[in-house]
Amino acid sequence: MYKRLSIVMFPFLAIALIGAGVWGYLEHQEKNTILIKAENQYQRAFHDLSYHIDKLHTELGNTLAVNSPTEPSYRKGLVNVWRLTSQAQSDINQLPLTLLPFNKTQDFLANMANFSYRMAVRDTTRQPLSEDELKTLNALYQHAGDLTGEIRGVQDKVIASNLRWMDVESALASQKEVRDNAIIDGFATVDKKVSAYPELNWGPANLNVFQANNVQALNGKDMTPDEIKAKAVEFLGQGGQSADPSAMTVVENGSSAPEYQSFSVLLSGQAGGSDTHMDFTKKGGQLIYYMKPRTVTESKYTWRQARDIAGEFLDQHGFPDMSAVSFDQYQNVADIIFAKRQNDVTVYPQRVSVKVALDTLEVTGIQASDYVFAQGERKIGKPRIDVAAAKKTLNPGMEVKSENLAIIKNDLDQEVLCHEFLGQFNGQLYRVFVNADTGEEEKIVSIRPQEADAVGKKT
Repeated sequence: MYKRLSIVMFPFLAIALIGAGVWGYLEHQEKNTILIKAENQYQRAFHDLSYHIDKLHTELGNTLAVNSPTEPSYRKGLVNVWRLTSQAQSDINQLPLTLLPFNKTQDFLANMANFSYRMAVRDTTRQPLSEDELKTLNALYQHAGDLTGEIRGVQDKVIASNLRWMDVESALASQKEVRDNAIIDGFATVDKKVSAYPELNWGPANLNVFQANNVQALNGKDMTPDEIKAKAVEFLGQGGQSADPSAMTVVENGSSAPEYQSFSVLLSGQAGGSDTHMDFTKKGGQLIYYMKPRTVTESKYTWRQARDIAGEFLDQHGFPDMSAVSFDQYQNVADIIFAKRQNDVTVYPQRVSVKVALDTLEVTGIQASDYVFAQGERKIGKPRIDVAAAKKTLNPGMEVKSENLAIIKNDLDQEVLCHEFLGQFNGQLYRVFVNADTGEEEKIVSIRPQEADAVGKKT
């Protein structure tokens, strides 16, 4: 009996064994194909990085060799510097360096890209590069030369020893101490060298892309945790919510840096409700963040109703004279952006984002850091160019629906007074901002129909 059974089962077992072997072989081949593809992508990104850094050094040298900073070729060189720096950043983002300290180099490249772009878009015939800005460009040229040499050294080791980036990824992912890895050691050396560079003058407009918060916009004294609890209770009470200070947890953030100092407040949800999160500035105790997240399963109300509720909420909580300027909706939650209104001028840099649940019209979130840190006295002068003259700069085919005065930030991060036109062209709605002093188009933004309707009512 057993003999017969074994005779019958043997072919099935043999087929299963062969099938398992074939499946394992195919899986192994597929895994190897994926690994080879990933390795090739890493190698391409690395060698592209070396090439772009080398070209960046060359382009900086070519730009500095131009006779005068007001020449068009100077601006062209700065545009190329910005392009190459952006490409180098993209190459770095494609490499498995997330677990490797390389942030100093990335910050340096980001600031270089921002600096060169702002210099390139500036009218150098009216505002030529200053002596300090030329010194910064010379320093960037020297630093780019250093980077080129360091990365070329790593590249030589990679080629000579046929090193693999997959080994780097595995070594970093293991979270163990890595020794004698030429790629990791090389990039760590590059980042250490960049961190030792003297602080550069990125320009009078604070061109550093990693700007700290403007604490000069804050008034009042430094708050204590108990005072922040009182602020949180007051804020919730204005919206009809009661809160027990003893149920709140307060955490201080930012250590000794004034521009980052704040307090975070957590109020645990009761009876299965969601937790409430709030952030306040340490100086003055101003609210910069509020969130009471929950699942919103349906939309019973319109975005117009949500806009009106959000406007009333802002009035009640110390954000007066706000105007809806943008609208979005995600998972039955309306996200409405309001900007400050001052003397019938929309101040876009001073804005607040409000989230409203469309099932009950409950305000579930506020992001107010832009509003808080953009406060200050603004002297809004009269436009040198009237509406009629500004309108002539628009595309003749644009149908203008409304006009308003607005303050925006231009490409140099400077606040400028503009004529804001809402118009339609080729079936698409646009906001066009024309500088009220120079008549130049500062910015064009495409918008959706519901956003155009949203800005029609000032709250």
